[in-house]
Amino acid sequence: MAARLTLGTVLPRLRLILPRLRSGAAGAALSVFLIRIAAAGFAYGAQVLAARLMGWEEYGVFATVWVWTAMLGHTLTLGLSQGACRFLPEAQARGDLAEARGYLAAGAMITLGAACLTALLGLVLLRTAPAILAEPYHAPLAVAACLLPLFALQDYLEGVARSQNWAVLAIAPPYLLRQVATMAALLAAVLAGAPARAELAMGCMLAAAGLATALQAGLLLVRLRAVLPAGPRRTDLRRWLGACLPIAATDLATAAFGFVDVIVLGFLMPPAAVGLYFAATRIQQFVVFVHFAAAAATAQRYSAAHARGDRAALAGLVRLQGQATAAATLAVAVAVVAASPLLLAMFGSGFSESVPILAVLAAGSVAASLFGPSEDLLTMLGGERLCAVLTLAALAAAALLCLALIPLLGVIGAALATALATVLRAALLAAAARAVHGLSTPVWSGLLGVAR
Repeated sequence: MAARLTLGTVLPRLRLILPRLRSGAAGAALSVFLIRIAAAGFAYGAQVLAARLMGWEEYGVFATVWVWTAMLGHTLTLGLSQGACRFLPEAQARGDLAEARGYLAAGAMITLGAACLTALLGLVLLRTAPAILAEPYHAPLAVAACLLPLFALQDYLEGVARSQNWAVLAIAPPYLLRQVATMAALLAAVLAGAPARAELAMGCMLAAAGLATALQAGLLLVRLRAVLPAGPRRTDLRRWLGACLPIAATDLATAAFGFVDVIVLGFLMPPAAVGLYFAATRIQQFVVFVHFAAAAATAQRYSAAHARGDRAALAGLVRLQGQATAAATLAVAVAVVAASPLLLAMFGSGFSESVPILAVLAAGSVAASLFGPSEDLLTMLGGERLCAVLTLAALAAAALLCLALIPLLGVIGAALATALATVLRAALLAAAARAVHGLSTPVWSGLLGVAR
């Protein structure tokens, strides 16, 4: 039943929430968010630099290749990155360190194997059937194939660090160091006389990814020795992959969901239009990072609370994350849209046309945030198969909407399609979390005191 919100009821709630905002999951989420904001700033600078140096056409090629690399790199962990946030805290809560050690080793080997195999198949296809893609994409894709294993391994390392609540170690190397190193390498290469082409930008990213992955792996191994001393390993691949493969399907669908608009635009519109749209999506990432930061700091805590049978703590985490994420998403979205004319003008003349695109995408993210952390609940507590099915359904809806609206409205049609599908996905996942786990995730349910 709904509870009336009065000063007498709000103040006690604030006294309970404020300490949590200074420590624990909220503190970790703030750390992750600040790192991602800093990384986004450097990524924005790198994108501006690339667009200025390469021009619209070459920048469009780079954007398309980068989208495919990021999407595949995240997916080729086969869900083991997200699974680390579920299985490692569970095993450690039970004192089963042998299973934790087995998961760590098996996850790394499977991730590298899958990524290397995919990269090899891509190179073979590019060699034997070059006509399948336009010539400007050939060299950048060859570099991207070499980059793929590093991306996948670093994604797995991020999941392992998140599982131990080492938020800064999880996020800083891939999202801060890699961005800074890429930008520095690209600028240095161009100043040295290298042609500013898409394959050069991908090559700089390859070098930066190698540096960031090596540093993160070294630091992570040192810290893991303290919590997981050497000892026997036990593997349970059937159980792990039984849960992680649906998570991988969800990750693939989620990654594709984030990039389907760019992919469809690549087929229906010229590279210049793709570059125009991609610039808006890079700035919109500031808004998306709010949810990412909250999930990175909280998802593994759901798994630990569930393993302990602490239902009250679990419900409290859901409520706190939902309300804080929605409020922060709205604040960041307003700030980003307000600053968008200046931010987009940095890309060059003509990019001011991306302001309406950014506004529509930001509005979709704000509306979706109101449905709370339902995806995290489904992947951490069981329900990953349903999460995958619903995400795939929303992805299909996004693709169909893009195919319908882009021919009619151009790039703004892609933004509308993405925003509508984003809200649809959030609503479906919230309904699923309520049905499977009996937890109401939408923000308004917490504010009104709806029973869980």
